[in-house]
Amino acid sequence: MKQLVECVPNFSEGKNTETIEAIAASIRNVAGVQLLGVEPDKDYNRTVVTFVGEPQPVLEAAYQSTKVAVERIDMQHHKGEHPRIGALDVLPFVPISGITMEECVRLANEYGKRAAKDFNLPIYLYEAAATKPERKNLANIRKGEYEGLPEKLKDANWKPDYGPAEMNRTSGATVTGARKFLIAYNVNLNTADSAVAHEISMRIRESGRPKKNAAGEVEKNEKGEPLKIPGTLKAVKAMGVFLQRFKIAQVSINLVDYEVTPPHIAFEEVKKQARTLGSDATGSEIVGLTPRAALLMAGKYYSNQNSLPEKEFINVAIQSLGLSQLDPFDPNKKIIEYML
Repeated sequence: MKQLVECVPNFSEGKNTETIEAIAASIRNVAGVQLLGVEPDKDYNRTVVTFVGEPQPVLEAAYQSTKVAVERIDMQHHKGEHPRIGALDVLPFVPISGITMEECVRLANEYGKRAAKDFNLPIYLYEAAATKPERKNLANIRKGEYEGLPEKLKDANWKPDYGPAEMNRTSGATVTGARKFLIAYNVNLNTADSAVAHEISMRIRESGRPKKNAAGEVEKNEKGEPLKIPGTLKAVKAMGVFLQRFKIAQVSINLVDYEVTPPHIAFEEVKKQARTLGSDATGSEIVGLTPRAALLMAGKYYSNQNSLPEKEFINVAIQSLGLSQLDPFDPNKKIIEYML
């Protein structure tokens, strides 16, 4: 079986079209790589790029796109709604077919070593490639974001896996690793109040929220660690944001294992929580690509059928999840199996 790897780098630039096109061109120019998606977001000031191919061409495309990001993106002037730690914020390798997670971990290490050396970048490994338990979760590495990076790099516990433990003012740091297929799934609310979205995000995300006493103080266990109230959904990360372009709040979600929590379950839970706060979920969007299976699950759920043609299941999912509310959802350009 042909080895196929997906790479989904997230760049901290969503407005400068010349820079975004230069990044895309650097990937297109690598033989053996298929560029599947380039999705900029001006509110997040971030672009999600998706490409696939055999391991070595994908590795080369990852390197070349990093080179463009380092040359063109200056983090000293970056502002956006999405958390970020560097010009090329995160670059995961995802096994698609004929390749193991362990082999993708090796790709991440090979990329990290080369990029750190050539671009003077502090590079951290996460998810399956993490070298420490606390580095498995991207949010832990990104805590403090770009602005907090100088202090983080002074802490021996946060020495980069590759590259210097010194601040790169223009490029920040990059996180790379290997993970399962992640669906970046955002749910739109009929309010402009980002506090509502934030409250919902804390209620649903697996990590939950700190437990507080009647005085509003965070409760701790015997080891002095904060106690948490778990969220309602497993394998889910979430935060609340405000989209200036549409003047709405949005619950921004990462479905880190869509077989555990698929989009339709996340959508219904956000809708449920929103209604307790006097709001509602009006639609949603998928940033990047999605596996076909995730939408088939939604189509079967909302149609209450098991034997409709695939196209009908997909259409039911698109309509029921409101996937075209902000921008048209074209399954031929958003479902990874349809793109290959």
